[in-house]
Amino acid sequence: MIEHPERIDQFKQDIAAMQVRDPASGRDRLFSRGGATLMIIGVIVAIVGYTLSHGTTNPLSQTDAVIVALIGLTVAVVGSALFLRGSLAGFLRFWLARSIYEQKAQTDRLVEKLDS
Repeated sequence: MIEHPERIDQFKQDIAAMQVRDPASGRDRLFSRGGATLMIIGVIVAIVGYTLSHGTTNPLSQTDAVIVALIGLTVAVVGSALFLRGSLAGFLRFWLARSIYEQKAQTDRLVEKLDS
């Protein structure tokens, strides 16, 4: 692949001019880290609920433990959704900026060809 340093520099300047947020900052990082934390906590709570339900023969206690396990699974699913949102937001933002830049460059090349 042939690299063009001036094209890369121009791309970086155009991205800065578009004021695209850094994917590693702000809410996206918070969603990613919070989601990962919730996934871990949810799995731990689900395992605790499972072991509690098997540690007793009382049906009422077992039902309570099953509910705790379901809450843990729900927390893990919500954490997964937050993690995906945070992870994909930065990637898609950069991808969109790059796509717009490439379309602009392609349009400029086409206009230049038509003018000559």
